[in-house]
Amino acid sequence: MEPTPTDRFANRYPILGGGFFLAGRASGEVKRRLSELSLPKELLRRVVIATYEAEMNIVIHAVSGEVAISVEGDAIRVVAKDRGPGIADVQEAMKLGFSTASEKARSLGFGAGMGLTNMQRCADEFRIASEVDRGTCVEMTFRPRPVDSKEEQQDDGN
Repeated sequence: MEPTPTDRFANRYPILGGGFFLAGRASGEVKRRLSELSLPKELLRRVVIATYEAEMNIVIHAVSGEVAISVEGDAIRVVAKDRGPGIADVQEAMKLGFSTASEKARSLGFGAGMGLTNMQRCADEFRIASEVDRGTCVEMTFRPRPVDSKEEQQDDGN
């Protein structure tokens, strides 16, 4: 049986809007810290992917924000809040490929319109709330999932 994240852990990571040069630092630190807890690989992978997507959405779209992460029992909770333009139509924004990223973000290889759908796919629970001209809050909860042998072999590099 895989170990579960029973140790408590909580931290907040401030994110600078437009800070492309800092992009990935928060999710990298989350990966480092969660790796110390001996989590199942599939759980760690999903949390880090979703955290990176949330971090990048703040960098691309907001003035500033933060990603907060907490671990308690077998659940990992990630909350990404920003101060930015908000999302006028959340349902439309959830469609794969939908993006309002700036030309600058796109020229750097970001803004393909996959962030929200990747977050939703990775999370076991996913909620998004947004207010135009105020900002957006994404809440995600992750729990260990059964891993099939093929996925496990790919994670191990075999």
